[in-house]
Amino acid sequence: MKDFDHLMSVWQGQPKQEKLSVDEVLKQVKKGIRGLTSRIYWSIVAMIVIIAFAFIIMLFGAFSSWITTVGILIVLVTMLMYLSLIVRHYHILSKRDATLNPSEYLDSLKAYQKNRTKVIGWFYYIYTLLISAGLALYFVEVLQNASAIFKGVTYASIIIWFLFTTFYLKPRMFKNEEEKLNLMIDRLVRLQDQFD
Repeated sequence: MKDFDHLMSVWQGQPKQEKLSVDEVLKQVKKGIRGLTSRIYWSIVAMIVIIAFAFIIMLFGAFSSWITTVGILIVLVTMLMYLSLIVRHYHILSKRDATLNPSEYLDSLKAYQKNRTKVIGWFYYIYTLLISAGLALYFVEVLQNASAIFKGVTYASIIIWFLFTTFYLKPRMFKNEEEKLNLMIDRLVRLQDQFD
């Protein structure tokens, strides 16, 4: 019994979580979502410009080898796949308003996070591998008259880029986004718990 009383006193001595202001939480969530959608929007704009540039190179470039064209096509198809993915994410994040129905918004945010984690996890590796392969094929013809050292440096740079983005950049980039989403979801869950 003594242990139970001690446990109760420790439990009751815990600081209570402060009540969250609905307006403040919704303002913070909107700001966080606006930051994510803004970044996705500019990624969409950049991808459209890069796709247009790659398409112009493929269309007007005088390449003698079909391998070069295949390399550019691989890059184009990969970038189009990525573009469709980020456009979809942009629409998911920007189509709902947190103030209309916060619990429905919370559910959609949780579903978005779960789906995004699953899709981005495997898609990122395919994306970087296909872009690297497309660039390698493109450089076969472009570098045919280059010295062996320059070819080696170019292909080593592609490999280093692939390794850097896969093992260094990806974990940090997605961890940062994941933390932001978790913070927004946590705030909405705490807010929802206040009213339940």
